[in-house]
Amino acid sequence: MLTTRFVDGAPCWIDVGTPDAEGAASFYRALFGWTYRSAGPDGGGYGFFEHAGRIVAGCAPLGGDQGGAAWTVYFRSPDADATAEAVRAARGSVPVPPAPVGEQGWSALLADQMGAPFGVWQPGRREGLEAAGEAGCLCWAELYTPDIARAAAFYHAVLGWETAAVTFPGGVYTVVSSRETGEEGTFGGMVPVADDPVEAREGRPHWLPYIGAEDPDAVAARAAELGGRVRMPPTSVAGVGRMARLEDPYGARLAVLRGDPRET
Repeated sequence: MLTTRFVDGAPCWIDVGTPDAEGAASFYRALFGWTYRSAGPDGGGYGFFEHAGRIVAGCAPLGGDQGGAAWTVYFRSPDADATAEAVRAARGSVPVPPAPVGEQGWSALLADQMGAPFGVWQPGRREGLEAAGEAGCLCWAELYTPDIARAAAFYHAVLGWETAAVTFPGGVYTVVSSRETGEEGTFGGMVPVADDPVEAREGRPHWLPYIGAEDPDAVAARAAELGGRVRMPPTSVAGVGRMARLEDPYGARLAVLRGDPRET
């Protein structure tokens, strides 16, 4: 699971791009108990979601030509410019080149070979999220892709990831970790789009952030009551835990997870 022991290549930030920041703030406050704080007059409308006084996500307003609502997962990079060049060399794309965010760091929006968007963050004053790996915080990241082998090669070249096949009672799952931590620092996984009934029906290559939840069933029910959508109802996965996939009222996708290897 994720922690705030930041290492290169691992997730260090998430944010939601939304056409209605005020509405999104209301939704996630009711869903997870998050509070919203503006980044201030120089923040361009950007804001922060906090849980128990710690930053757990960002919120970016979208203009009319900036695409649909979506969550973005950012991975730590020691050099955002070099990472962007590595993406180009690996036949990905760089929709938003690296740029400074005040003195906080450098940010870029990228996409892999198959078109899955992701971000990178080169820390300045801000290392990343202030909490992770617990209820109400980012705890896992999952890539839905049409080609696991190509995706693994791409992210190995760009971010130095290692991949491994893990067998559990429900089948085989490809986990990813940073070069620095190896399997002990596993922070996410990869799933073939065609093998997942939800994504095969609705999917496109994308990263999906998982938020820790003590009661995924209650969170899913609350999301529906608040105008969101339950894309996959709460489901127990043997050896993993209980999870649900959701969509907020504006179309941004996320998941919730209570990790428990004893789950049956």
